[in-house]
Amino acid sequence: MSKKENVLTEEKIKEDLRYLQLLALTYPNIAEASTEIINLEAILNLPKPTEHFISDPHGESEAFNHILRNASGYIKRKVEGIFGNTIRATEKKDLCTLIYYPEQKLQLIKVKETNLKDFYTITLNQLIKVCREVSSKYTRSKIRKDLPKDFGYIIEELLHESPLVSDKKYQYYNVIVESIIETQRADQFIIAICKLIQKLAIDRLHILGDIYDRGAGAHLIMNTLCNYQNFDIVWGNHDVEWFGAAAGNRACMANVLRLSLRYGNMATLEDGYGINLLPLATFAMETYKDDPCTQFKNLSAGEKTEDKKAARLLAQMHKAITIIQFKEEARIIDRHPEYKMAERKLLDCIDLKKGVCRIGKKDYEMTDTFFPTLVEGHQSELTAEEEALMEKIEHSFLTSEKLRKHVDCLLTHGCMYSISNSNLMFHASVPLNADGSLKEVEIQGKKYAGIKLMKKTGHLIRKAFSTDTTPEDREFAKDYIWYLWCGKDSPLFDQDKMATFERYFIKDKATHAEEKGYYYVYNDNEAVVDSILDNFGVEGKHRHIINGHVPVKLIKGETPIKANGKLLVIDGGFAKAYQSKTGIAGYTLTFHSRGLELVQHQPFQSAEHAILTGDDIKSSTEIVEMNSQRMHVKDTDKGKVLQEKVDDLKELLFAYRNGLIKEITK
Repeated sequence: MSKKENVLTEEKIKEDLRYLQLLALTYPNIAEASTEIINLEAILNLPKPTEHFISDPHGESEAFNHILRNASGYIKRKVEGIFGNTIRATEKKDLCTLIYYPEQKLQLIKVKETNLKDFYTITLNQLIKVCREVSSKYTRSKIRKDLPKDFGYIIEELLHESPLVSDKKYQYYNVIVESIIETQRADQFIIAICKLIQKLAIDRLHILGDIYDRGAGAHLIMNTLCNYQNFDIVWGNHDVEWFGAAAGNRACMANVLRLSLRYGNMATLEDGYGINLLPLATFAMETYKDDPCTQFKNLSAGEKTEDKKAARLLAQMHKAITIIQFKEEARIIDRHPEYKMAERKLLDCIDLKKGVCRIGKKDYEMTDTFFPTLVEGHQSELTAEEEALMEKIEHSFLTSEKLRKHVDCLLTHGCMYSISNSNLMFHASVPLNADGSLKEVEIQGKKYAGIKLMKKTGHLIRKAFSTDTTPEDREFAKDYIWYLWCGKDSPLFDQDKMATFERYFIKDKATHAEEKGYYYVYNDNEAVVDSILDNFGVEGKHRHIINGHVPVKLIKGETPIKANGKLLVIDGGFAKAYQSKTGIAGYTLTFHSRGLELVQHQPFQSAEHAILTGDDIKSSTEIVEMNSQRMHVKDTDKGKVLQEKVDDLKELLFAYRNGLIKEITK
């Protein structure tokens, strides 16, 4: 219901009487309605809980999970604030590591520690203090829901210790701690409270897309997210590419395989989703047995060189699926002339006899001229062997239960854009015209721009998996998912071309350039950013657009903060493949009751190293925006909903007290 006027009248109540009668089923009398109002008013005046924004993890599961565990340094800052100079720096570091990795750290401590009882007593008291601090933004009922089953009552008792209680009460708390140790439950209790601290540190996690590709652990990130308590995602181009593969789009399947081979992240395909690569390996070994496949070596940063035979096989597989990808893409381009991508059928532009490729009106020298599966005059057609191979690959993708489970999770928690507390989130762009106005994009004969374009593309992605739509509509949706991956007017791509072919096969590097759309010209223009925010209906004094997609090259002087602080690009290069270009290993953003903080991260060595040494990710924090007054729940989107409920309940009380609705008392 809309927000009610402060002055209630009988006439106003009668207008809402039908709704209030339904509300009375839940709150049947004055006592219950009043209690709920008191509860809601209390929640509205709590400090705003912390939101956590992460973009473009690109399969770097260890770094991603570590940043979740340490809440982008939030837990470390809390430990520092609680203990200050009262304990040594090494003790604070060990305590933080214990909170992040309780099971593993306890094993190391128990090997070295000579007086376990003292360790347990000190550590339990320290953890209780940290837990009490991170739980301060929540109601007791909220915390109670998150408490571990085995220790729920005990933790709740310990969290509400007060320095003003009597000596007898302190003795009661001490007995609880001693009993935990004496019953040999200290390890389990420590693990439980550490995980509770992690859970309470962040109220909601926002993922800004591109979970997949580059790194080898996208499936592990998805395992974490599917079990995470409160998250949402705006889909990235790499996520949508995997959507296409899972939906049955062969061009997307080939893209997924090619990128996995290019960056050496076969674990996601094989271990994560059980994709059978043996048919591709067999085909590649036979078809490219005489080809050095020089252009198709593993590009994964820091990847150790395998034995020469294995490396050669991966390069052959890489080339085989790349050629097939271009052929499958040509089929889609032919089916959809409205995409206006005929010039991207570059296999047809190869002169097999001369060994050159004609792009536009110019012949370009090629880096590779060995094409045993290209037939003169029919170069974009799959051979019988390639067709048989793709049938097997398609079957493997479509029968992967784990992949479908992860896709379902992303469909449930995701969308093309999201708005939370005056922050508009989308992965890449909103297509714009040369003058900065919203660009109309034609889809199935109708034109869409801005928020309507985002809604339409999101609807099409879901249609590809829907069983209640026509086969024709579903096939169109599957093809459009591929367009979203690489189409000029896609809000997930927004470039003039994807120069994959040129990077592999054309020597002239000038052809490798990809010109970004006008969104990237205007994303530092405050007026244009405001116009986009207006189009999406984002309100508030402090409103922002938050993007990922394009890594911020810090070493070249680029900044993530644009448009006078109204637009933030938080892709800083999570993926190791980007870190040499960005100079850092990613940005994350936290939004708490005091304001927005941008956290810049250095490369993460490994979880094992962090556990052994206690070394955290080296991070630095930049204040983007601080509020003069602390934000409360009433200042958030959730607060607006709760306030409406309070207003409704006050109307219900008026109705009860004036006899318009009869109370039901027990």
